[in-house]
Amino acid sequence: MTVTGASAATGNGNTASAATENVTGPRATGPSEAGVTEQYVDSDGVRINVACAGHGRPVLLLHGFPDSWHLWSAQINALAANGFQVIAPDLRGFGASDHPEDVAAYRMPLLHSDITAVLAHFGVERAAVVGHDWGAGIAWSFAMRHPAVVERLSVLSVGHPGAGMSSIAQRQLSWYMLWFLTPGVAEAVLPQANWQAFREWAWSGANTDPLMDAQIAALARPGALTAALGIYRANIRPETFYRPTVPPMPHVACPTMGVWSTGDLFLTREQMVDSAAFVDGPWRYEEVPGGHWIPAQAPDQLSALLLDFLA
Repeated sequence: MTVTGASAATGNGNTASAATENVTGPRATGPSEAGVTEQYVDSDGVRINVACAGHGRPVLLLHGFPDSWHLWSAQINALAANGFQVIAPDLRGFGASDHPEDVAAYRMPLLHSDITAVLAHFGVERAAVVGHDWGAGIAWSFAMRHPAVVERLSVLSVGHPGAGMSSIAQRQLSWYMLWFLTPGVAEAVLPQANWQAFREWAWSGANTDPLMDAQIAALARPGALTAALGIYRANIRPETFYRPTVPPMPHVACPTMGVWSTGDLFLTREQMVDSAAFVDGPWRYEEVPGGHWIPAQAPDQLSALLLDFLA
């Protein structure tokens, strides 16, 4: 889950070097799930694991916290079967990508650099970009900074940072961000009692869910939770939550579709609807039933929306 007012939303080209740790172990290049292959792409010394499928117009899929490219399994199948080249990386710090130890290695400009490296690896100059949660935040930011690269933009759950920062209701829902920013606190609390705190916070106390179980298994690997929290700690400042005014925010120029789910516990409808004011191109808003993890919890509805929007 991500706040829509990350302090590094637009970035300015900062760089950082850091030791990296592959928490999940090496992933061999080659076949993975049906029709999907995985390979590593080098991004200035950080290995980014990328799943790809299909041929045709390129679509980049960006997941959020605490997921991996597998979140998009249904959409990868649908898009690849309908004439799209699907490119779905694991963000640095997640999945089978490297897990830098330095928090500064997760700053937004470096996340942009990862996208640039991945697209260049596949010879892609322009692509449609789809993001969920932190992936949506990164997608907004990348579209602001690199308008010539983003042909179309679809953002799930997370609206434009300017809309999120303007919403008191959204700031209230994002209280947990302050907790995540303190090193060691979430690491001490979330895993207790078989990850019960995580189950209560993220899944309303669910006993089991395939996606939740996969998230817990990934976060339980040594160092994985700290790596996943790096994206919060590098890009969010505490003053975001009590700043009285919102600074001017860049707009995006490309056609944009925002998708919000009616059962989202972390993001308000308001922050997505109000994102229209920050889109200079055509804007489309859609609602789907279900919880926060739209790609997995409303897979058919989302796939249909994406196929229509990207047509």
